[in-house]
Amino acid sequence: MSDAVITPPVAHAKPTTAALFMGFLSVGIIGFGGVLPLARQMVVEQRRWLSGSEFTDLLALCQFLPGGNAINLAAAVGLRFRGPLGACAALAGLMAAPVVIVILLGMVYARFQHEPLVRRLFAGLAAGAAGLLVALACKIAAPLWRRPVGAGVAVLCFVAIAALHWPLLPTMLVMAPLSVLVAWQLRA
Repeated sequence: MSDAVITPPVAHAKPTTAALFMGFLSVGIIGFGGVLPLARQMVVEQRRWLSGSEFTDLLALCQFLPGGNAINLAAAVGLRFRGPLGACAALAGLMAAPVVIVILLGMVYARFQHEPLVRRLFAGLAAGAAGLLVALACKIAAPLWRRPVGAGVAVLCFVAIAALHWPLLPTMLVMAPLSVLVAWQLRA
């Protein structure tokens, strides 16, 4: 029998404001057009600032707030660890590269928009962003499939919005309290 001692993983220290800026800057550079999967990978898997379930809970909250989910998430992560300054640093990091890229792409598109190659390039960018979004949805939904009731609520939401074309806000105003009630009843 081995005398090796198994040690638990070491929790990472609270990120600095500079670490929040640099972390979200890297996400903004790499994940232009689809940053949520990369934000999850950076926050949960690489830097371990949050657990997978903490990330999912925070993202769920951010989806109810007005604005883009990734922007809300960056602000929420920054705010959680470093207050308003951390939120500003995370937002600035996330937005710096995409702003420059959008300006440059706008200039290219304005000049060459009628070229077939440029049209195919922009169509490919859109397809890549959609693929990243599907991958994120699969990662976030994975824990739901272990809880059939949670999966059922998620499927009901999907059917209501995607298949039946019910408006998002009324659907979420009904489904969110319902899912909280179901989760509360199952834990009791």
